[in-house]
Amino acid sequence: MILKITLGVLLTAVIVFGIGLPMSPHPQAWYELPVIPGLEEKARIIFFHVPTAWLSVIAFLTSMWYAARYLRSRDLAYDIRSSAAAGLGFMFCILATVTGAVWAKFNWGSYWNWDPRETSIFVLLLIYGAYFSLRSAVEVQEKRATLSSAYSIIAAVTVPFFIFIMPRIMPGLHPGSKGDPGGSGPVVDFKMSPNMSVIFFTSLIAFTLLFQWMFALRVRAAEIEARNQQRG
Repeated sequence: MILKITLGVLLTAVIVFGIGLPMSPHPQAWYELPVIPGLEEKARIIFFHVPTAWLSVIAFLTSMWYAARYLRSRDLAYDIRSSAAAGLGFMFCILATVTGAVWAKFNWGSYWNWDPRETSIFVLLLIYGAYFSLRSAVEVQEKRATLSSAYSIIAAVTVPFFIFIMPRIMPGLHPGSKGDPGGSGPVVDFKMSPNMSVIFFTSLIAFTLLFQWMFALRVRAAEIEARNQQRG
């Protein structure tokens, strides 16, 4: 109950302040957000786009952790957790893609430009789409758990490269790409005002709690389904 209340309060605060606070070229009050050159009002997407991308990384690495634990113990409870985390990672990866595409439409004129950042997250979607195809193609539970756990570990190794490295070593349109005169971007370079930083890190905390809550729900539902299948 405490987690739900905290999550509700934090997410409400992020939505209200992240969208509602005015932006000004020369902020004079605590409630005025500064205009980031080149982003202007579109900078508000940072409060939602970056946390969804962050959660996809957390979820995929969580999936890898439980996959490794399954391969060590052969306990199917770990496979359930690995699959649940991968599913959430896939969902948040889609949300990061959608929010990024909306931002690209307003900033670059089209939803998709095959920018290195867009390409890398698209490849991640393909990698984890194949993960779920693998799970659905294998009917024997133990074999499915073993193969998908091995795949999850290999797939997770690519996540840091596609999220953090590839978009920064190649020139592109996304802030923080190689050759960007603005540097690594307002998030990595911490070029945010104190009030924007508070909203941003509150959003990271809120979305992380959201993942924790959704992960627990998915695991519980999967365990109930597994027990029902055993009884049937």
